[in-house]
Amino acid sequence: MTMATAKATVDRPAATPRRDRSRMILRKLFRSGVFLTGFGIVLFWVFCAIFGIYLVPYDPLSSDILNALQPPSAVHWFGTDQLGRDVFSRVIVGSREILVVAPAATLLATVVGSALGLCTGYFRGVLDDVVSRIMEAVMAIPGVLLALLAIVSIGTSKVAVIVVIGLSFAPNIARTVRSAVMQERELDYVAAAHLRRENAAYVMFVEILPNVIPPILVEATVRLGYAIFAVATLSFIGFGIQPPSPDWGLSISTNYGMINGGFWWTVLFDALAIASVVIGVNLVADGVQGAFSER
Repeated sequence: MTMATAKATVDRPAATPRRDRSRMILRKLFRSGVFLTGFGIVLFWVFCAIFGIYLVPYDPLSSDILNALQPPSAVHWFGTDQLGRDVFSRVIVGSREILVVAPAATLLATVVGSALGLCTGYFRGVLDDVVSRIMEAVMAIPGVLLALLAIVSIGTSKVAVIVVIGLSFAPNIARTVRSAVMQERELDYVAAAHLRRENAAYVMFVEILPNVIPPILVEATVRLGYAIFAVATLSFIGFGIQPPSPDWGLSISTNYGMINGGFWWTVLFDALAIASVVIGVNLVADGVQGAFSER
């Protein structure tokens, strides 16, 4: 065995220690009260998104004008809106829209941003300069405004909202990943991979990527909270999910004028639902960040 091969063998990260670190992080997560609280909130709404349609007492899309704007009662727990639709049923079922679109947009942003961050952080040079300037220009525009401009151009649909929000958040994730990759690139295990004459794709995705997973996960959970707000905001101003969906942002937009008439329940419970999901996601993000930082 040559000296270079021996060095590469010693410096190659072992799979077993990596699995041990993963188990340790999971134990820390499920011992964290902050993470468990947030996880419980998110899990509740995920359950509602999947099974809520089978559990609600009324059809969330069914109108009953004779019972419009009824206050909360034993018959309608959260009251009814201006079209007589049961608010409780709409809040529970409305979780499906936002918990499909926002995570899908976050996943797209994470994949695109991680790939850009890996490439710019590893290759650097002209590629890094060009891509970084483009990302800085995108990040200079408020995310919701950028999404609004794009949706006006390509039309409103779930797919459009997912793509636009995902691409608008990708530069933030790319910048975080780029910084982490530039630090990892200088470590011995990367030099060992170069000595073994591994190609760039192998070094980036097999050697470096597993070691930058922590900042990617933290950034993704943080961006998920922003994505939920972005989806709700676009629906509120009429450029996101369209009627007759029980989407929370759309329901707030539809019934916003009812607040002046004292019909607060038509808006309050949807707003509380959005706030609870964002709080839950932020608590999960805090728990994940704490587990990785303690590592």
